[in-house]
Amino acid sequence: MKKAFQILLAIAIVALAFFSYQSINKPIKFGKIKKQRYERIITQLKDIRRAEVAYKEVNGKYTGSFDTLISFIKTDSMPLVKSIGSLTDEQVEAGMTEKEAVKKGLITRDTIMISALDTVFGKKYPIEKLRYVPFTKGKHQFKLGAGVFVTGSKVKVQVFEARVSNMIIFEDVRDDYNNELLEENGNRIRINKFPGLMVGSLEEANNNAGNWE
Repeated sequence: MKKAFQILLAIAIVALAFFSYQSINKPIKFGKIKKQRYERIITQLKDIRRAEVAYKEVNGKYTGSFDTLISFIKTDSMPLVKSIGSLTDEQVEAGMTEKEAVKKGLITRDTIMISALDTVFGKKYPIEKLRYVPFTKGKHQFKLGAGVFVTGSKVKVQVFEARVSNMIIFEDVRDDYNNELLEENGNRIRINKFPGLMVGSLEEANNNAGNWE
């Protein structure tokens, strides 16, 4: 009887040690996964912002459609102003500005059209993947929207928003880290923050800031 009790006690001690280790180790592991995924997704949200800004430069507004945005980057062009000529050291020392040099004809400017893809990203950028959330194997897309926000002083501001929730970001590991994910989301919700990553906003004019910035 005593031996059986000692065996049960040893098992209980091992189990307690295991669960104690898990309670400490799991949040650390989740933190590493979160850091890796957030870094990659933030990079892509910044790319979406770059594409949206380029689209607005040409079209005067943002778009809430990835089809439209990707088609623009793939097939459209953007204006590029080339300067021909430059100020001499003597002209710079005399206080002449480039604007004055243009007026005098010493520097000329020419506008040419350049591929939007080359201008914004470079021709090898995988633009077709812009819509897909990393780590989801093409299963999920960012939610994209665009519109007009009216400020308190009645100024109309063009806005866009791209977002993805933590539930999608960590969908494939939710079974292993459900408690950690719920805690993460709960902390965000308590301070009235979106539980995930987003850039821009449809609810305020935030100068296209990301919620990680």
